[in-house]
Parts: sequence; structure tokens; C-alpha cells
Amino acid sequence: MKTMKKQCYFCASNTNSIDFKNAELIRKFIAPQAQIIRKARTGTCASHQRMLSEAIKRARFLGLVPFVRR
Repeated sequence: MKTMKKQCYFCASNTNSIDFKNAELIRKFIAPQAQIIRKARTGTCASHQRMLSEAIKRARFLGLVPFVRR
């Protein structure tokens, strides 16, 4: 039995860029251990997954999102 592929969240909302300052949105794509959730699990397309990972890394550097869970 085949499973349906999830539609990309960012393609569905017609988003061209992902802002690293939007911490609430970025937290949806981070696991409780502060790991970036993989593309197969979130359903994001490849181009948006690359933008998302870059935004998460920038937000971590500025302290908006944690590097690790305490």
C-alpha cells in the first residue's frame, strides 16, 4: 500500500523565502532534541529544505533557536 506524499508547507503557502527571524515557524521543523527534522518526515521540497536548514543555522547562531536540548 502506497502512502500519500505530504505537500510542501512552503509551496502550499506560496513562500519564496524563509526568514530566520521567524522563530515560531522554525521551531515547527526542529525536533525536541533541537535537531533539524529531515525532508522525508516534514514533506518539504528540496529547495525549501535547503532554505529551511540555512535559516535554522542562522537562528541558532543568533540565539533565537537552541543548538541542543538541555
